[in-house]
Parts: sequence; C-alpha cells; structure tokens
Amino acid sequence: MSAFDAIDLQILNALQADARLTNSELAERIGLSASQCSRRRTRLEETAGITGYHAHINKEAVGVGMTSMISITLSDHSAENATSFRTLVQELPFVLEAHALTGEMDYQLKVIAPDLKSLSELINSKLLSHATVRTVKTSIVLNTIKETTVIPLPAVADKKSAKKAERKMIVA
Repeated sequence: MSAFDAIDLQILNALQADARLTNSELAERIGLSASQCSRRRTRLEETAGITGYHAHINKEAVGVGMTSMISITLSDHSAENATSFRTLVQELPFVLEAHALTGEMDYQLKVIAPDLKSLSELINSKLLSHATVRTVKTSIVLNTIKETTVIPLPAVADKKSAKKAERKMIVA
C-alpha cells in the first residue's frame, strides 16, 4: 500500500466507483490536469495497481443465475496433482473464483451455472472424474447478501474538499 500516495488512492477510489471515467472527468474529480491524471493512471496500470477494467453483468439476465460454492479435497498433495487441478480449474469457464485453502478442504470454487442439470454435469463429468480430486462438497447459494469487487482503500479527502475546508479556516 505504501507505493501509492494520496492522489493515487483518489484515482483508484474514483475508478472503482466508475471505471468508464475519461481522463478529463477523472482529472476534474481529483483536481489534477488531464495530462497529469493520464500519466498517473498509466503508471497505475503498468505497476499492477490497476489490473483491468470490467463490466459487471447481471448473471440472471444472461441465464447463469445459479451460484454454488464447491469445496474440493485432492486425492494427494503432490506438486503434480496441484498443477493438474489448477490447470483444470483455469479451463472451466463457469468457475468465477478458485482459492487454495488451509484447513479441511484444499480448494474453494465459486461457480455459476444456468441450472441444476448443468451444475451436476460440471461436478460429475469435470470435477469428480478428474484424477486429482478425492472429494467434492457443493453448497448452492440461496441468496447473495453482498457481492462486490470494490477493495476498501484508505479514505482520502479529495483536493476540492480539502481546499474548501482550508478556505473556511482562513475566513473564520
């Protein structure tokens, strides 16, 4: 986090709220010139502060509204098994997230599917049939209470608010 200064954090916060902001719009919100803002945005993209821009799509609207959490235990914990399983997961388009875990299970997958039949097919023909997999435990999500990609960053007052507060102190 220390690699980012207050202006970088303002840029990151603004882009998390609306990644479609033009450099001019972003510069106006941050209080920089468009060229300074563009240079900073480019630097953030090049140094992995920003890893991409994405549209958030309504899963139900496009017909893949069933979400499941799948816990996986591997048959053994060799490096070959882990690599083979990770390759499998990378090839499965309906796997939205995959996490290696400590504890009882080795991996947790967040999966979407159009329906129960499709989920069953994924579990039986892709996961359980894979040589690396010992157990699969599936939980179907009944209701999503919170879902976000926004990373909480330190609150940084924007330059305009800081200048207004500064002027009020001078006048008072």
